[in-house]
Amino acid sequence: MKRDIKTLGDLKKSGYKSKTIKDELRDNLIKKIQLKEPVFIGIVGFEDTVIPEVERAILSRHNINLLGLRGQAKTRIARQMTEFLDEYMPIIEGSELNDDPLNPISSFGKEMIAMHGDSTPIAWMHRSERYVEKLATPDVSIADLIGDVDPIKAANLKLSYSDERVIHYGIIPRSNRCIFVINELPDLQARIQVSLFNILQEGDIQIRGFKLRLQLDIQFVFTANPEDYTNRGSIVTPLKDRIGSQILTHYPKSIEVSKLITSQEAKINKAQKDTVEVGDLVATLIERIAFEARESEYVDSKSGVSARLTISAYENLVSTAERRMLMNGETKTHARISDLSGVVSAVNGKIELVYEGEQEGAGIVALSLLSKAIRNQFVELFPDPGKLKKKKEVSPYQSIVEWFSAGNEIDLLLLDTDANYKKILKAVPGLDNLVENFIPKLKPDNKLTMMEFVLFGLAEHSLIGKNSLVKGIQFKDLFGSMFSNSNMFDEEL
Repeated sequence: MKRDIKTLGDLKKSGYKSKTIKDELRDNLIKKIQLKEPVFIGIVGFEDTVIPEVERAILSRHNINLLGLRGQAKTRIARQMTEFLDEYMPIIEGSELNDDPLNPISSFGKEMIAMHGDSTPIAWMHRSERYVEKLATPDVSIADLIGDVDPIKAANLKLSYSDERVIHYGIIPRSNRCIFVINELPDLQARIQVSLFNILQEGDIQIRGFKLRLQLDIQFVFTANPEDYTNRGSIVTPLKDRIGSQILTHYPKSIEVSKLITSQEAKINKAQKDTVEVGDLVATLIERIAFEARESEYVDSKSGVSARLTISAYENLVSTAERRMLMNGETKTHARISDLSGVVSAVNGKIELVYEGEQEGAGIVALSLLSKAIRNQFVELFPDPGKLKKKKEVSPYQSIVEWFSAGNEIDLLLLDTDANYKKILKAVPGLDNLVENFIPKLKPDNKLTMMEFVLFGLAEHSLIGKNSLVKGIQFKDLFGSMFSNSNMFDEEL
């Protein structure tokens, strides 16, 4: 076992050969591909786009810039690159620069070998320790990244400022033989970005005019948001030129992929999973909110709509249903369409509004996105009321609409028990049959949710009325609802 090797002499006898981190990443990636092992685990939706680009960059031994809007798994990709490193790496024990015992670069490493020879003590570094991450902020200095003279060290050791041992190394030299990630690269001041030129091109650094040139061995991964190029700063052209591969990330291209990501990332504990069931319909509507937001004229498209929106919204949805269940003294429940009112707080903080959106208010915009999600999902499951009207075809919704037009109405309260919820929906004639005709063989709870969804869909298509109540929602005749200006899920802005 490699970790049984404790000295430089033993390391040499073992036949260990040094390799650069880029070669290490490349060799281990090749093994994974040849063995047909999964390369990036939990990165969904990038199988045919981003992941092949990252693999090509690693095989090319390139430093990488992941360019994309927020919430596109850029940092997760970078963190998973540690899986392409050897499990353990030997270093000279006590070296702050992770010196390779066969090729030390620091004065400490060289002195240790000169002093102890083959008896130089060796330590082993796990690949999980070989990942270093730094968030770029305008206050980051060259000393933070590269290093500077440490006057306290000089005084304590009684050394001249010209002695290399007085240097306090920054985070980049301390990341030698590691993966080093700089998040939000454009936020670094231009003069700080310039300090990275030599490291990327020549692999070395210079500190305060010292003659030493440390030949660092680092895999750089940068992340950047295109919005930053205009709003907060930019990546200077010579730096971009030195980054081997720039890879564009993206949001999920389909609802199904987005649902996979949300179900994978949402923090739902076992107790919640056992007591709250979320049907496919409600889960789909959660994802549609994000898709609608990315197309909305009230949301800043340059800022993007993070995948964290649907994750947080899903968590809020489950909690809304769970709270209702607990307050009603029930042991199990099923997420309803009306429970989606509980996701507004999650949506509010995840979208960046343009001026017109700010004028309307975040809450109104969030409800409008939910309305659009319901309206567009409705016509994928049931006949489009607008097209039926144009073709003058008999409407399958006629009996439902006529029942409300006759003056009937129902109140769906947010805290209704499951029994009362079922009783109210079953009271609407034609509703059960409509769902059975178009979407047969649904489980009983899912069928009730679909029946509720039909009411919301008909309201969004202006066939019946919908008014908000203090504790829920009311469905009634369209004409009667016109006297009320507020809806639980507002009309389209």
